[in-house]
Amino acid sequence: MHTSVVTLPSIGSLVARHVAFDAIPRQAWDRLLAATAAATPFSRWTFHRAWWDAYGSTAHDQYLVVAAPEDAEIRAIVPLMHRHEVEPDDMPTATVVREHSPICQPVPGEASAVMFGASYHADYSTILASEQDLGLAAVATAGTLADAHAQNDGDQPWDVVDLRRLRAVDPALAALEAAFAATGSGEGWSVAREQEDVCPVVTVRGDTWDEYLATLDKKARHEIRRKLRRAAAVGELSIEISPPTVEATDEFIRLHEMRFGERGLFPANEGGARSRLFVHRLAELERAEAGGGVLHVALVRCGQRLVFAALAFDDGRTTSYLYNAGMDPSASEASPGVTGAALYFQNRIEAGRRRFDFLRGNEPYKYEWGAVDEPIFRLLVQRGGQAGGQP
Repeated sequence: MHTSVVTLPSIGSLVARHVAFDAIPRQAWDRLLAATAAATPFSRWTFHRAWWDAYGSTAHDQYLVVAAPEDAEIRAIVPLMHRHEVEPDDMPTATVVREHSPICQPVPGEASAVMFGASYHADYSTILASEQDLGLAAVATAGTLADAHAQNDGDQPWDVVDLRRLRAVDPALAALEAAFAATGSGEGWSVAREQEDVCPVVTVRGDTWDEYLATLDKKARHEIRRKLRRAAAVGELSIEISPPTVEATDEFIRLHEMRFGERGLFPANEGGARSRLFVHRLAELERAEAGGGVLHVALVRCGQRLVFAALAFDDGRTTSYLYNAGMDPSASEASPGVTGAALYFQNRIEAGRRRFDFLRGNEPYKYEWGAVDEPIFRLLVQRGGQAGGQP
């Protein structure tokens, strides 16, 4: 374990320690999660635990805990990991990080990189800290990464810090960018903020399904209603919001495979096996949480036939995060994609949700529901002015 004391003449000092994920007290994680304004379901301990259980062989954890000197209370958790930008088994097992859009600067695959922990499958990332401590935590993070002997495997320095999935509304984005720029000015670093992707988000105006529909484009509204009528003529439409039981999770996996096959999350290779393990482990952990957790499975039927299944996070207040879905392509007469999404929206609107986050990717179907892009950003820090360079 490496300990770095970061002295901050203008605002005090913090101690940043590299700690294995397993060694971080769960109580501290949950306390800081509750204090983090920009936290999402991807910041939950359950998500990180499930990711390391499924994908631990693909990266090395490099989590930081930040505290004041001579004070045991953890003030921030910075979830980091390190690996090469592309590992040898990434492509054969389909575990490579989603490719950047062309506006992002490419990084050589052999570059030794520090990334946010679990960032392969997390659509949002952040630092766990109160707003008051966030700036201190960012400076401590940059200071620790400036120590060449604290990087990666033993004495091997990192080439890039490649932090992705930072939302524009997350104050951690500006705090980290400022801290890297200030620390890097004396280290020969280059620091760039780049838009990585978009997350289309539906903001519901109105209190009912009909009021929401009335806000959509006329053509989209007509098509949704037409397909719902056609599906209802085939069989009675129903939706079940199920806890992520083993059975419900298996149904999601089955319909996802039916729809996407080898292009989906569960191809017939090691990557598919890891994805299956991750989804089931996350479901298991969320089921064990107080109140049943925030993960659920939406199961939509046309008559007795299951035609759509979605895995989603629900914050219990305003927002549903649609993580992934599957559908029966042979049930085309029931338009399972539109029908499933429509019943889910209707159910959640009645439950009080007013934001539906489709998460990463600008697939056209998302905009038919009135989604508007919200950007996510990447902070790229390079040593020696270019990826793979040495100081």
